[in-house]
Amino acid sequence: MIRISMLLIFMISLISCNNEPEDQLKHINGYWGIEKVEFTKDSIRDFKINEIVDYIEIVDSIGFRIKVKPQFDGNYIPAGEPEEIKVKLEDKKVALYYSTPFNKWKEIIVASKENKISLQNERGIIYHYKRYEPLKLDLDEKENE
Repeated sequence: MIRISMLLIFMISLISCNNEPEDQLKHINGYWGIEKVEFTKDSIRDFKINEIVDYIEIVDSIGFRIKVKPQFDGNYIPAGEPEEIKVKLEDKKVALYYSTPFNKWKEIIVASKENKISLQNERGIIYHYKRYEPLKLDLDEKENE
């Protein structure tokens, strides 16, 4: 009985550790491609290909997000203007406050792992992202003569 109790306490502590704000933020920097959008539990749109991805960079609760277009040589071309981000802790949840010269909005981090993040906007729509892995093409291949 003691072993079961100890195992249960250990499992609960593991699960609750992932909900810490620091844990949610430590994976957010980098390139992200949208995987699916969950409008409701019954209405989900899947994305198979990402022609444009999001680059997110946050340091000390301040950062930015910008849409970029991946190139075959591994570089990225900006596909929009940067959106400023300010991170705030609200009711034990991490809130990302975005602003541009034209708009302001907020998203909550629902889940965050090394290769996946989920963000929920103010209308309840959840955006599921996977870490973007660029295509690697060898453009310097020599042609056979």
